[in-house]
Amino acid sequence: MTYGLAAFLSAYLLGAIPFGFLLVKWQTGADIRVAGSGNIGATNVLRTTGRAAAAGTLVLDIAKGFVAVWLAGRLTGGNIHWMSAAALAVMAGHAFPVFLGFRGGKAMASFVGAFLYLTPIPLAAVLVVFLVTVAVTRFVSMGSILSAGTFPLAVWLILHPPLSLVAAAAVAGAFIIYRHRANIERLRAGTEHVLSFGSRK
Repeated sequence: MTYGLAAFLSAYLLGAIPFGFLLVKWQTGADIRVAGSGNIGATNVLRTTGRAAAAGTLVLDIAKGFVAVWLAGRLTGGNIHWMSAAALAVMAGHAFPVFLGFRGGKAMASFVGAFLYLTPIPLAAVLVVFLVTVAVTRFVSMGSILSAGTFPLAVWLILHPPLSLVAAAAVAGAFIIYRHRANIERLRAGTEHVLSFGSRK
């Protein structure tokens, strides 16, 4: 139990490291939270700062999700229940980081990293959904919402894992959709941001 709680807390603190905020601050001196959508994730970094900072943000946010679940496995002897909990904790840390007054991102990249470790094949399946959706619509938010919505089903159909992992996948998917509620309103209104790589370096 003690190691499980340590794994859970460590996952939250890893998730709370605001890489997008830090990279933009280091590169430009600006606060990403007052630019574009105000989000600290890779999409807003791309839109406001450029491709290099966005790529760094994406890789680091995915990495912290992966490391959080890996560390939980090491601390608990591979206990799938605590590893599933760590996946949710790292997402919560990204969305509500203690280091930024609990104002963070949508947790999509940390979601990818966490479940890349836990459920790589179902994740690959829904990443196809994400990529096709974004390629067709050019809305990153729509790709995120559709892939998150189909993820729990993919986990159950492909792996038939323990209930705790299915539950974690369902909570994670619902959380991603919830964090995109403003995007859903903009999609309905026809005012959502369209993905563009622009001319920034």
